[in-house]
Amino acid sequence: MDMLVKLYDLGPDAALDAKMERQGITIRRVLPPELKALTDWITPRFGVGWSSEATAAVMRQPPTCFVAIQNGTLIGFACHEATAKGFFGPTGVDSAARGQGAGHALLLTTLLDMYAQGYAYGVIGGAGPTDFYRRSVGAVPIEGSIPGIYRGMLAEAEPDEISESHV
Repeated sequence: MDMLVKLYDLGPDAALDAKMERQGITIRRVLPPELKALTDWITPRFGVGWSSEATAAVMRQPPTCFVAIQNGTLIGFACHEATAKGFFGPTGVDSAARGQGAGHALLLTTLLDMYAQGYAYGVIGGAGPTDFYRRSVGAVPIEGSIPGIYRGMLAEAEPDEISESHV
């Protein structure tokens, strides 16, 4: 299900920023030369589909993908404008780093960037943890949005299927 967020109701969260600083977590815009490192990190954790969406976000100018780094190690990412204009996502935090607030910080940073680029509302496409989005940024479900923009997506081919079709 997709969710809708009023971007104009959001603002910086000083307490969250302080929490990130105490934990040594930096949230920043990814740089295009970091694309391979980012997608190499995303693919085994979240799949090639999310890597493809992150690639689209990184290739924008300015990039619309943000990363969370803790002690020099990538622990999470969040993008917007990857699949459609006004869409937030994909986003993910390494399972070992969850519960520290990095996901919330990435979400808020990315949504504030959408607002700065002129959006009044943001759509969280295919929202997984709906309670998290509701609690963190006041997101509300968009009824009738399943499967939404992702309907009819091409299936990922397996290497054997490709090889067999060319014999």
